[in-house]
Amino acid sequence: MIHLFKSASSAGLFSGKLSWSLYLLLPALLFNSSCQTKQKPVLTPAEASEVKKPIVLPDTAIKAAPPATDTLAKAEPAKPAPETAAKTETVAKDPPGWPVKMPKALPGAILPEKRIIAFYGNPLSKRMGILGELEPEQMFAQLDKEVAAWEKADPSTPVQPAFHVIVVTAQGQPGKGDKYRLRMSDHVAEKVIGWAEQKDAIVFLDLQIGRSTLQEEIPRLEPFLKLPNVHLGIDAEFAMKSNGVPGRRVGSYDAADINYATSFLASMVDKYQIPPKLLIVHRFTQRMITNYKNIKLDPRYQIVMHMDGWGNQTLKKDTYRAYIQKEPVQYTGFKIFYKNDKRKPGWRIMAPEDVLKLNPKPLYIQYQ
Repeated sequence: MIHLFKSASSAGLFSGKLSWSLYLLLPALLFNSSCQTKQKPVLTPAEASEVKKPIVLPDTAIKAAPPATDTLAKAEPAKPAPETAAKTETVAKDPPGWPVKMPKALPGAILPEKRIIAFYGNPLSKRMGILGELEPEQMFAQLDKEVAAWEKADPSTPVQPAFHVIVVTAQGQPGKGDKYRLRMSDHVAEKVIGWAEQKDAIVFLDLQIGRSTLQEEIPRLEPFLKLPNVHLGIDAEFAMKSNGVPGRRVGSYDAADINYATSFLASMVDKYQIPPKLLIVHRFTQRMITNYKNIKLDPRYQIVMHMDGWGNQTLKKDTYRAYIQKEPVQYTGFKIFYKNDKRKPGWRIMAPEDVLKLNPKPLYIQYQ
């Protein structure tokens, strides 16, 4: 059985100067994190700095349908005669369902003309990802380094830097309204949008909705989503529907949920006459996304199905094939964990050249 694990994040401890409104959020964040479980990003404060043990996800679908063999590891064929060498150097065949039939991109669409390199996290927390782990200037320098590496690895595809900020965080306690989620102050989104202006970057606002709904959480983001450079991310792991506790089991989104999110984004494009929006959908197990064939495409938005799991390189590539490649939607993403992808002896972080061997090549790369 193959297991894939996602890194831990916590809304419990913060650094930096806070506005008065953010200071008011701190007790709630600390309280809600105090009883969080080990599984997934919601942790107890004592365990928040790093997951101590990997969590085995109950994903029996992998047993029934093991990922395809890595065809890139086949033995090297005999060298052809000089006059036929050029004919044998062909590009590998596209996997079934790729390339996806999709609407023609509208003017201003980012994909597929560019590859997005995004830093993920929350500026209030050093434990939710690189976005908040470093001081801004250090973080900017690290982003520049990653952008340069990708430009070197694939000079044919321009790079679009991005910040992916969690603005609704899942909680291990019910909180107000029994929603198991905590909304960030608008100051958090405003801060990251300000960073984006300095780096000519785009922004993704990410939702971990707990027992809330997308219908309840997305409309309140309209003041930000109406901006041309602000887009949306939804994390199926923490979508608990009407029951379940974030961190104790993995949540899910149905095609109907994704279609609601994209319909809202399409309405933003129409209402404010702005370029197409992007939707990032986190996924790392079979059951996290249901009825994917019913996901609707439209030129007013672009969907990225994002492989959001940590582990060794073989595990990450197999998971990408099993859940992203084999269930094609539109575009694909791939996540790199600075810490968890190298947490065991022999593991190492995948370089751009490693990721580019995937087929289809991901156009959204997220670093946590």
